[in-house]
Amino acid sequence: MTRLLLVCAANLCRSPMAEAVLRLRAGELGLTGVASAGVFASSRAHPVDKRALAVLEQRGYGMDRRWRSRKVSPEDFDTHDLILAMDRQVLRGLRAMKPAVSPARLGLFLAGMTGLGLDEVPDPYYGAGSGFVHVLDLIEARVHTWPRDVTVFHKSVTA
Repeated sequence: MTRLLLVCAANLCRSPMAEAVLRLRAGELGLTGVASAGVFASSRAHPVDKRALAVLEQRGYGMDRRWRSRKVSPEDFDTHDLILAMDRQVLRGLRAMKPAVSPARLGLFLAGMTGLGLDEVPDPYYGAGSGFVHVLDLIEARVHTWPRDVTVFHKSVTA
């Protein structure tokens, strides 16, 4: 069983959306825990972006209204087995933060996906509402192809 941390820049859109989707299917995907955080998140906690929440609710995903953003902490590298970044900039930030002795494996959320033409989840924050729909489409596609044997996924990411 794997404890998963999903990470984007500010933990306001992409990673909370992925958290909501993956929490719903955690058991069937071999996940014992799913959380999200941001590498550049503010020290002040914020609720999920309203546009992200609206798209999630339109597709039937619930999210606790008490949910708040948070910044990646050093402890995250000990409490999560797999830490997946939404884009390369976030992955670079995670690599810079990762303690040398951490067992956590890092990678891109869309790593290994074929047919998409991209391996990063674009940040919809400064764009139109349709960007949030596109992000949820990508998250659902990833979850649909999530390996049933998560150790396979572990092999596709770096230590």
